Amino acid sequence: MKEKNILTNKLYLYLTEFFAGMSVMAVELGASRLLAPYFSSSQIVWTIIIGTIMIAMALGNIYGGRYADKNPNPDKLYGRILIAAIWIGAIPVLGKYIILGISGVLILAVNTNFLIWAGFFACMVIFVFPLFLLGTVTPSLVKYTVDKLEDSGKTVGQLNASNTVGSILGTFLPTFVTIPAVGTSITFLIFAGILLALALIYFISTRTGAKKSGIGLVLFLICCFTGSSDSFAFWENNLTYEGESIYNYLQVKEDDRQVVLSTNVLFGVQSILKKDDTFTGMYYDYALAAPLMAGEADKGDFDILVLGNGTGTFASQCKKYFAHAKVEGVEIDGKITELAKRYFKLPDEVRVTTYDGRAFLNVIDTKYDVIMVDAYQDITIPFQMSSLEFFTLVKEHLKEDGVMVVNMNMRGQEEGNINQYLADTISHVFSEIFTVDVPGTTNRELFASDNPNMMFLFEKNRETLSEGKTAGGAELSEMLQQVCAGMDPYEPGKYLMTDDKAPVELLGMQVIDDLIQGEIGYYKDIFKKEGIQGLLNHLR
Repeated sequence: MKEKNILTNKLYLYLTEFFAGMSVMAVELGASRLLAPYFSSSQIVWTIIIGTIMIAMALGNIYGGRYADKNPNPDKLYGRILIAAIWIGAIPVLGKYIILGISGVLILAVNTNFLIWAGFFACMVIFVFPLFLLGTVTPSLVKYTVDKLEDSGKTVGQLNASNTVGSILGTFLPTFVTIPAVGTSITFLIFAGILLALALIYFISTRTGAKKSGIGLVLFLICCFTGSSDSFAFWENNLTYEGESIYNYLQVKEDDRQVVLSTNVLFGVQSILKKDDTFTGMYYDYALAAPLMAGEADKGDFDILVLGNGTGTFASQCKKYFAHAKVEGVEIDGKITELAKRYFKLPDEVRVTTYDGRAFLNVIDTKYDVIMVDAYQDITIPFQMSSLEFFTLVKEHLKEDGVMVVNMNMRGQEEGNINQYLADTISHVFSEIFTVDVPGTTNRELFASDNPNMMFLFEKNRETLSEGKTAGGAELSEMLQQVCAGMDPYEPGKYLMTDDKAPVELLGMQVIDDLIQGEIGYYKDIFKKEGIQGLLNHLR
C-alpha cells in the first residue's frame, strides 16, 4: 500500500472516526424528524428507524472489514465518505418526494400496517445506503491506525471511543441545537458538509481525486441551494406558518373562516380558531358539557385544567362561556404556546405551563372541578397518559364532584380497539362513565366522575343556560342538546392498560389502517379494475 502522508497523522484518523459517528446519529435523529410529519414519531416508527440503520451499519462493518483486507487503499474509504456526504445532502432535496411516492404506491398495495410498511421502505430507500457507507469507516481505519499487534487493542479502543464520543454529540446537537434553530433540512446539510470536508481534506492533502472532489463539491452546493427549505407540505402555497420545535413539526393554515394548527402533514387538526367566534363543529364543543356536569353554575370558584392545551381552543371556549372560571393549561411544546398567542387569540388570563401533563400532576396538589385530557403524541395518546396509574392520578386532582373529560381521537370498529382499552381502564378508576361520538369526525368524548348525579347536573344546568341569562348561553344550550342526545353510559369491559403494559401505538395503528382503507377504498377499487391510467382519469 502506498502510504498517504495525512494518514501518518493519527489525529486525523481519529477525527474521521469521531465525525463519522457524529453524522450517523445526526442522520438517525434527522430521519425521525423527516418521517414524523408523514408517519408520526411513535415508538413503532423509531423501531423502524433504529432497526434499518443497525442493518445498514452491520452490513457496512462486514463489507468495510473485508474490503480493507483485500484493497487497503484509503482513496476508496474517503471516496465512500464523499458519496455518503452527497447522498445525505440530497435527502432534503429528494426525501419528501420519495416518502410520498412510496406512500402513494403502498396505499394502493397494502391493506394492513400501512404506516409500518411505508416507514420501513422509506427508511430503506433513503437512509440505508449512506449509513452502509459510513459503516465501513471503522474497520477501514483500523487498517491504517494499527501499527503493531501489541498495540491493536489500545488503538481499536481509542477508535471506538472517538466514534462513541462523536455519536454522543451527534445525539444532542440535532435535538437541542440545530433542528430547533435551523430545521431538519439544514441539519442534514450541516452534517453532510462535515463529511464532505473530511473527504476533501484527504484528497487535497494527497493530491488525488481532484475530479471526484470537484464533482462532489458542486453537487453539495446544488443540494444547499435546492434543499434548504424546511417545508414538509411542499404542495401547500398558502401556509401562515410552517416550522419545527424540539417536539413537533408545526403548520398553521388560515382562510377566511378559520385558523388551524396541525402537527403533522397527513393526519388531523390539533387546534382551531373560528374567526366568526362560533362553535368549531369539533370535539372541543362537546367537551363543554364537562363544566355543566361538575355544577359550574352553582359554584363561585371553578377551576379547569387542560392537559394538552395546544393553542387553547378548549381553554378559550371555557373562558367565553364560563367567564368566572379559572382556566389553566399544560402544554409540553412551548413553541405551540407561542403560536397560540400569535395566531389563536389565547386569552392572557389562561396560564399555560410548559411541562409534561403527568409530570405536572406529580408536582402539584391543586384540585380542579374539570380536568380535560387532550394530550396526543402525533396520532396516538402518550402511553404514560393512558394507564391506570395516570387516571388514578387525575382523580386525585379532582374535587369530590369533579369531572374528567378525555378526547379519544380514533373511533375503532374492531373488538379490542384503543377506545375500548382507554374506557375500560378509566372504568377501573371512576364509577360514572358516559361517552358520545362527535358527528363528522373520528372523535369520541368520554366523561368520567364519581358523582352519580353528573348527568342530572348536566341536564339541569343546560336548561338554565337555555334561559339566556348568560352571554352565549342559549346557543351553548342548543349545541349541548346534541351532546345530550348522543350520550350513552359506558359498560365496562375486560381491557386494561398500565404503566407496565400500554400498547397504544399498535392499537392506534390498527385504527389508522381502518381510516385509511375507508378513505381510499373507492380509489383502490378503480385501480384494481382499470389500472393506473383509470385511476389517473378519475383523479383529473
